[in-house]
Amino acid sequence: MRILPAIVLLVLAAACGTARAPVTADEFADRAREVAERWHSSAEREPWIEGFVPLRNLTLEPDWGRMPRWVGRSLINSAWKLEIELSAEVPAAAVLRWADGGTLSVPILAATAAYAGLSKPKSFVDEECPARGCRPLRVIAVARGEATMPSSRGDVRVPTWDFTVKGVPEPFRRVAVDPAAMGGPPRPVNDGIQEVRTYEVRAPTELQLSYLHGTCDTTYGSRVHETPEAVVVDVDVRRDDDVEFCNAMGKTDRIGVTLREPLGRRVVLDSSSGVPLLSQSDIHLVEFQNYDPRRS
Repeated sequence: MRILPAIVLLVLAAACGTARAPVTADEFADRAREVAERWHSSAEREPWIEGFVPLRNLTLEPDWGRMPRWVGRSLINSAWKLEIELSAEVPAAAVLRWADGGTLSVPILAATAAYAGLSKPKSFVDEECPARGCRPLRVIAVARGEATMPSSRGDVRVPTWDFTVKGVPEPFRRVAVDPAAMGGPPRPVNDGIQEVRTYEVRAPTELQLSYLHGTCDTTYGSRVHETPEAVVVDVDVRRDDDVEFCNAMGKTDRIGVTLREPLGRRVVLDSSSGVPLLSQSDIHLVEFQNYDPRRS
């Protein structure tokens, strides 16, 4: 899910120049220490690095190219009709596994609880079903499955409950992990703009940052603050005073930064927003200000 208002605000802020006033090296150091200390004491830190923080809806997106046209309208109107009996028995715990070898045992929801999450009413109804272009989503079977979804620790295979709907070529899939065992996405500091978007590890002590700025800005370099738990990064971007007229557009660029010590398992934090960055990812936590996948 994309949170469009946050994206629009971010692009507009960057398009008109820098998202924040330029800061001196000392001001950056103060800000970076504040961000690192906030992260170190945050209740969100341990779930982010050791737990399971999902970064997509718990109802997984189907292949819309294969879906009949009526399905979308029926989903908007939550036109679910259960035609089978679901088990309320809670299955045994499952083990999540990440590419780096990390594992986590998590509790699994009963099929009844997963269906309740899948079929819960939307906040609005376009048109009551049955109506033109809308028909009941008749659930005729359920089975356990697996899917890959992004998380704070990278892509992970998760157990799912897969609900078959009559007349629909693929099942509707709901993550089977109990949301009570999940962590939530870290919130930005003071609803701040996320300047650095993502990063790539080019060498143990070399990162390449991807950052957003206005086309009328000039980049003067990158900055970094290191602690044993985190690396806080910043790009020194300032409005070009020689530009009289600006086209008010945003631009993404890349810049390198050198660390004193190898990154290792340390978390990379954006100094503007204070949120963690995901390596080589198009998921940006500033978009989660009003969205928590656990409640999706």
